[in-house]
Amino acid sequence: MRIRTVASLPAIVGALCAACSKPAPPPDTPPTVEVATPLSERVADWDDYSGRFEPVDSVEVRPRVSGAIQSVSFDDGQVVKQGELLFVIDPRPYAAQLAHAKAQVADAELKRAQALVKSKLVSEADAEVRIAAQLQAAADLAAAEATVQTQELNLSFTRVTAPIAGRASYRRLAVGNIVTADTTPLTTIVTQDPIRFVFDAPESALLKYKRASDGALSSRVEIRLQDETEYRWKGHVDFLDNSLDRSSGTIRLRAVVDNPDGFISPGMFGQMRLFATKPFDTLLVPDQSIVTDQTRQVVYVVDAQGVVGQKVVHPGRLMDGLRVIREGLDPRDRIVISGVQRARPGRKVTVKEGVVSGFPTGVSRGENSTLSLPAPPGGGSSAGAGGSSATSETPSPPAASGGR
Repeated sequence: MRIRTVASLPAIVGALCAACSKPAPPPDTPPTVEVATPLSERVADWDDYSGRFEPVDSVEVRPRVSGAIQSVSFDDGQVVKQGELLFVIDPRPYAAQLAHAKAQVADAELKRAQALVKSKLVSEADAEVRIAAQLQAAADLAAAEATVQTQELNLSFTRVTAPIAGRASYRRLAVGNIVTADTTPLTTIVTQDPIRFVFDAPESALLKYKRASDGALSSRVEIRLQDETEYRWKGHVDFLDNSLDRSSGTIRLRAVVDNPDGFISPGMFGQMRLFATKPFDTLLVPDQSIVTDQTRQVVYVVDAQGVVGQKVVHPGRLMDGLRVIREGLDPRDRIVISGVQRARPGRKVTVKEGVVSGFPTGVSRGENSTLSLPAPPGGGSSAGAGGSSATSETPSPPAASGGR
């Protein structure tokens, strides 16, 4: 046993010497990140609201006289012009009343003429009687003429016409039904172009708008419908209510929107952008370049020596795939736009120059500088927001933005 132990010592010493003679491993290569300066642009901020469309004018058509409906002169849902005939109420009773009133006028005129004839060559007492009779005849004639005018109006009211131009609803009653004056609804008509969009804004927003526009609120709006992705409907705010709702702390506003082909119907729901503040200069960066550090949001920057630093930023809204930076960045900062996960403050990196550009929301170039989209079930390609689509691992431009 003692001989084996002594014999193994040279082997151990040789192994240790061989290990000491190996060269040291090479230092770690700095990771590669892509950097770019933020975009400097003049943008217009907006606030988002939900609301519904209402017609500028809406009329419930009711008859001015009572009677039986004789005819209906429009189709349900038809676009009608102002003054176009809608209903005819049986005019015969009113024509008879008009003829009777005209006969009364003729009788009153005859009595007045007779009173004038008898007033000649009479005593003073008879003259006073004749004058009284003449005044009475004149009053009877005026009353008969007023009755004629009333019956002429009633006869004209038997023809129910459209008070405004617009789209009519369905007829509430068919031919033969009896209607009551000023009571029975016949149909409704709403205007189509332009159309109004009604929404409510909080008190804080109202104060912001008033201070930004010196109290004169005439701001442009863009609206999209439920099945649309683009804000294609344009208009402007034309009404601000005179008081806030105490229960909700909001105030009612109204925008006027062009609707030339009548595509928008009253009652439709819409999402609106209200551009109530003046355009301002700002910096834009890819959304993926912003990192949340506990309660702060930071952006990694690289100096001239290739060392990573960080800056606390105050981001705003997402515009065309890029995030608005309200505070914290300088236009000359070189921010990390790709490889954010490999960047650490104080760490030296290898810099690859890029350019800031926007990608659809939710699309990220990832850590390998390639455009990648999550594969849908069953394989194939998937589409980003706004209808854009791309195939996984498709080469992309130098910079991009997307969801964090």
